[in-house]
Amino acid sequence: MMKKTVHIVGGGLAGSEAAWQCAGAGVPVIIHEMRPERGTEAHLTDKLAELVCSNSFRSDDHENNAVGLLHEEMRRCGSLIMWCADQHKVPAGSALAVDREGFSAAVNAAIEAHPLITVERGEIASLPPADWDNVIIATGPLTSPALSEAILSLSGEDALAFFDAIAPIVHRDSIDFTKAWFQSRYDKGDGADYINCPLDKDQYEAFIDALLSGDKTEFKDWEKDTPYFDGCLPIEVMAERGRETLRHGPMKPVGLTNEHNPTVKAYAIVQLRQDNALATLYNMVGFQTKLKYGAQQDIFRMIPGLENAEFARLGGIHRNTFLNSPVVLDDTLRLKAEPRLRFAGQITGVEGYVESAACGLMTGRFAAAQYLDKPTESPPQTTALGALLAHITGGHLAEKRSFQPMNINFGLFPPMNTPFKDKNGKKLRGKEKTRARRRLITARALDDIQIWTLTGASYSHRGEVSADDIATKP
Repeated sequence: MMKKTVHIVGGGLAGSEAAWQCAGAGVPVIIHEMRPERGTEAHLTDKLAELVCSNSFRSDDHENNAVGLLHEEMRRCGSLIMWCADQHKVPAGSALAVDREGFSAAVNAAIEAHPLITVERGEIASLPPADWDNVIIATGPLTSPALSEAILSLSGEDALAFFDAIAPIVHRDSIDFTKAWFQSRYDKGDGADYINCPLDKDQYEAFIDALLSGDKTEFKDWEKDTPYFDGCLPIEVMAERGRETLRHGPMKPVGLTNEHNPTVKAYAIVQLRQDNALATLYNMVGFQTKLKYGAQQDIFRMIPGLENAEFARLGGIHRNTFLNSPVVLDDTLRLKAEPRLRFAGQITGVEGYVESAACGLMTGRFAAAQYLDKPTESPPQTTALGALLAHITGGHLAEKRSFQPMNINFGLFPPMNTPFKDKNGKKLRGKEKTRARRRLITARALDDIQIWTLTGASYSHRGEVSADDIATKP
C-alpha cells in the first residue's frame, strides 16, 4: 500500500522546522498555511516563519544559558530555523537577533525549494480529514477559532490562554544621538550593539505616571480573565506592580556608561536593539504594551533621545491559546484522544521562538519515524530538547492542574549531584558554583544530544544545513 503524506497545519517556526526535519528524512510533506487567504491579528505578511514579536532568539551562550544550549542542540540536529537565523543575524551583544524580513524570506525560500515539501494555502477550519493518518498541528498561539473549538471538543479539556504583547519599532534616523549612545551592557558582543536612552529620577517618575494613566486597550468580556505570561508582560502592567519594577527589569541602568555625561549615573535606561540588517530599525527592548497607539507615541516620546521618534510599528497585544498538554498529549506530542494528531509549537505550552521551533523539530522527527516504521525515540531529559519535552508532556515540574507556558531554563534539567570544587579541592559557592553546575549540565547535554542524533540518523538530518543542501535533497 502506498504510504500517505505527512500533513502539517501551520507554516510558522514550528511547522516549517517540522516540515524540514520530515523532508530531510525522505518523507513527503504538505504544509497547510491559511495566510494570505485568512490573516491573523499579529501577522503582516504571508511568509512562512514570520516573526511577529521581537526579533531576538535570546542568548546564544551555549555554556552558560539554557536557551543558548537549545540553539546549539538544534544546530547539531540540522535545524533550518537556526541555520537561517545564523545567516541573518544582526548585532545584539551575546544574544542572537535576526533581520526579521531576511530570516523569514530565507525559511520561505528553503521550504519552497525542497522537492519533498508542498505548501498549500488555505485554512483548515476543522479537524483534519480522517484519511490524514500522520498530522502535525502547528497553528501557534493564534489558532483559528473553528479549529480551536474542534481540538478542544475532541480532547475534552478546556484551553488555557494568556495575552502576548508586541514591542514598538523605531526608525534609527529619528533618534537624537546627542542624548542617546551605542553600548552593550557590560560591553558584551561588539560592545556597541544597543542604543541607550538615559532617564534621571524626575524623568523616570514622570514616565511611570504616564504609563499608569495612559489610555489602554479595552478587552472584550471573554478576554478579561485571561492571565498574562510573566515572561512577556506589557510594560504598563510591570509598572502597576511597583514604581521601581521597571528599573530592575527592562530599564535597569547597570553595566552602561553615558558617553555624553560619563560621571553621572542614569537612574534608568531604555535600550533599543537592531531589528533589520540595514540597521535602520530598532525595537524597544522589553516595551511590549497594550497602550493605545496615540498614548504610545505621546508617552514613548517622553524618553530622552526619542522626543522626535518615528515608529515603523507600534506595540500591540493579542490573545494566545494553548493546550493543557500534560493531560491531553503523550510523550511524543500525540493527542491521546486521537493519536494520528501531533502538536507542535506554542499551542503545546512552550513559550518563545526557539522553544517553538524546537518543538517542531521533535515532532518532525517523531512523524518521520512513524512514517518510516522506525522506533520513536525521545531526546534524553538531560538535553535541552528533552527537558522541554518532559515539561510540556508531564515532566517533574509540569503541574497538570496549573500548567503554564514555559521557556527553556536550567530548572527543567535533572540535577547534577557532582560536588563542585575548584582545582585546590575547595567547595565552590554562590555564582562560581552556579557557573560550574551550568557548564556541567551543558557539556552533558551536548554529549547526549549527539548520541540521540546518531541513533536516529537513518530518519533525520545529520550535520550542517547549507544552501547547497537545500538544492540537493532527494
